Amino acid sequence: MSRSARLVPPAALLAPALALALALTACDSGSRDGSDGAPGLSDPYFPKAGNGGYDVSHYGLTLAYTPDGNRLTGTAVITARATEDLSAFDLDLVGMEVEKVTVEGGAAEYERDGQELTVRPSDPLAEGETFEAEVRYSGSPRTITDPDGSKEGWLRTADGALALGEPTGSMAWFPGNHHPADKASYDVTVTVPKGLTAVSNGELTSEKTTADGRRTFTWHTAEPMASYVATLAIGRYTVTRSTVPGSSTQDGLPVYVAVDPTQVAASRKVLARLPEVMRWAQDSFGPYPFSSTGAIVDRPGDADYALETQNRPVHPGAPDIETFVHETAHQWFGDSVTPKSWRDMWLNEGFATYAEWLWTEDEGGATAEETFTELYDHGEDDYENLWAVPPAKPTSAAHISDEDTVYQRGAMVIHRIRQAVDDDDTFYDIVQGWAAAHRHGNADTAAFTAYVEKAAPDADFDEIWSDWLYGEGKPTRP
Repeated sequence: MSRSARLVPPAALLAPALALALALTACDSGSRDGSDGAPGLSDPYFPKAGNGGYDVSHYGLTLAYTPDGNRLTGTAVITARATEDLSAFDLDLVGMEVEKVTVEGGAAEYERDGQELTVRPSDPLAEGETFEAEVRYSGSPRTITDPDGSKEGWLRTADGALALGEPTGSMAWFPGNHHPADKASYDVTVTVPKGLTAVSNGELTSEKTTADGRRTFTWHTAEPMASYVATLAIGRYTVTRSTVPGSSTQDGLPVYVAVDPTQVAASRKVLARLPEVMRWAQDSFGPYPFSSTGAIVDRPGDADYALETQNRPVHPGAPDIETFVHETAHQWFGDSVTPKSWRDMWLNEGFATYAEWLWTEDEGGATAEETFTELYDHGEDDYENLWAVPPAKPTSAAHISDEDTVYQRGAMVIHRIRQAVDDDDTFYDIVQGWAAAHRHGNADTAAFTAYVEKAAPDADFDEIWSDWLYGEGKPTRP
């Protein structure tokens, strides 16, 4: 600019105005361009999980899987709203080969760095703008080893595959904002070879056979779902459909149960109690938060654990009744009321474990008080770390699902609340009120303690929070 002024003196008269115009243009451009969304939500245990700058409302997944060769092809259509001006945003995806990315129908540049798929739209996204990103990808999905040594992600089975996502495994089979704080609805269409069935969350809306004999299944999940409880089970299943009394429809709640043929006989007794468990759970925790229910039972060894996948929990082998109750309770605590971060896992597991205690009590077995007392007096015999770490402060990512502290001591916190209010009507009002207040949402421990204190203002919870929830070492006997 200054060089042009020396060569053509008359232009010097225009220089100040032109400089100002360019400066204003640069400011406007910078505002429109925005910034790159954060490649993570700074979760205390999984800092790279999730991404900043946008909120997903819907995932549309179109998948095809061939077990021979472990080959998955997919198109993910992600509908989201920008929460800030964005020149780029990240998606979580591990492995797989990305073939094409578009944003609002236009080709977008992208790059990979570990689990981060950075997408740069041709036109920047403005804060508040709803946009659609499409990712086409393919490859052999990976099995992921968790910090605690368990396996998740894409688990190959004898006749197909099983996708499990807690805490980060869903990024092995579709790109997304994989943190529990960002929930969305889902449509999942899966094509598999002849003779196989594809089971996912929500309701089966379509089942077709293609000209070459392959089968296509479409599943719809209307209620918000965290990606870690999304699932896909592919294999040979014995499928039963029924209804149970529920809160979603006048005709009853649809039930879809898929069982590996080798597990049908062993599972029959417990699965027959599904209507009974659902009635009991609704009496205990309030209206069921979803529009269908059921279960997936695979073979022992297909996974190392049961998981509360939304609508229909996954069980590796025939479940016992306590585990079945535990995973059912998670539909309220974990799936509907979802933690804001992985630090709050005890809210999931403490409630679900306490549900086992309540079930046993209502079935005429040990009361919850007796279970609590036995655990307090002799719990170290079975759970050596019971008093080592507070349930609300796991020491690392490897301990967010610690059976000793997060499950058992978490359940003890719930029972201490019951003791403190000293009235079961008030206690169940708290439990059901909490589930209703955060239905289909996210909540953390601070919100929970505040809710309990407001619901029972005459009770003293200070010692429960300080010693049982956050304190180290064995608390004083209540």
